[in-house]
Amino acid sequence: MELADICKRAREAKGQIGILTTTQKNAALLAVADQLEKCRKELMAQNEIDMENGRKNQMPQGLLDRLMINETRITQMAEGLRQIAGLDDPIGEVLSMKKRPNGLMIGRKRVPLGVVGIIYESRPNVTADAFGLCFKTGNVVILRGGKDAIHSNRAIVACIQTALEEQNLPKEAISLITDTSHETAREFMHMNGYVDVLIPRGGAGLIRTVVENATIPVIETGTGNCHIYVDESADFDMACDIIFNAKTQRIGVCNACESLLVHRSIVDYFIPMLEKRLSEKNVEIYADEAILNASIADVKVTAAQEEDWGMEYLDYKISAKTVSSVEEAIAHINRYNTGHSEAIITNNYTNAERFLNEVDAAAVYVNASTRFTDGYEFGFGAEIGISTQKLHARGPMGLEALTSTKYIIYGNGQIRS
Repeated sequence: MELADICKRAREAKGQIGILTTTQKNAALLAVADQLEKCRKELMAQNEIDMENGRKNQMPQGLLDRLMINETRITQMAEGLRQIAGLDDPIGEVLSMKKRPNGLMIGRKRVPLGVVGIIYESRPNVTADAFGLCFKTGNVVILRGGKDAIHSNRAIVACIQTALEEQNLPKEAISLITDTSHETAREFMHMNGYVDVLIPRGGAGLIRTVVENATIPVIETGTGNCHIYVDESADFDMACDIIFNAKTQRIGVCNACESLLVHRSIVDYFIPMLEKRLSEKNVEIYADEAILNASIADVKVTAAQEEDWGMEYLDYKISAKTVSSVEEAIAHINRYNTGHSEAIITNNYTNAERFLNEVDAAAVYVNASTRFTDGYEFGFGAEIGISTQKLHARGPMGLEALTSTKYIIYGNGQIRS
């Protein structure tokens, strides 16, 4: 189907999807969740085609991990939809209502955005998450995934559309652009006559291309150069556990730790301890001179270059730098971070509060892994992306981020003099 036809049909379905009741939306979401689990074998078979192509094309391990669909991830996709069905429906919520001196009652209530376009890379789970969040908020979604996941995405969308039709709902509540060429992607970015908002999810290059080229309003989701700062008062065992989790639990995600800052006074004691832990996963460290000097034998430690401080590795690699104070740590983070997720490990309340107040990021942690910046972990059921901008939405984007508001005004015959 031509792109213009896809967008036109989505626009036509917007009115019907936007007025569904909460009961209708929840029933459809539960039906889709059940259908995904029924389609397990087909989903995994189609995903294996994408995985095999990825291996042939020497796709990095972190990206292969993002691409993979298995039994567990299908269960997670279905459970995410069920959780969304169980959340409060924000559509129709009246946020305020005030009476003016002339008797007018002026309020605001939540409404759908309309048609949401999402351009993303090799993350098939985004297909189900995006549908669930958009559908619950009365939005229609048009997806343009990457060519690396095209077989997986086709299978997931077909499964969702089958469930929608069984619920007597328009299958155009979700559409997939199957032409994965750059030319079609750029054409999609200019479909502002049909699409109300565009959300890119992927690497820095994809996001920059969408932001710079789209004529549709864009909600910018960000890459993740996430830092952990180990303060001089930190519990070393806790710090090692948190860093190990944030760096190695999943290397190909935007909330993984990519950069480490360590207070100068604890380098000689803490670094050997941390390196022993990271060596369990053969993590390579790109370090400054002080950390190089404190390093133990048989650990992969290399002198850092300037570009390492701003690098999102998406690999078993991490940069490490010493700082002399929490002030220096904050300054370094605010210079090199991507506005995503930052953490401090400390037992000093004053330093913790300063870090929370002064670090400029969508999510700031004290004594916890950056891996929690996630819609599922925040109780949103899923997420449409993690916004690193400051207008409309910031951080994990759940249901409320996919709504707008309109003013509603009640009168009893007032006219303006």
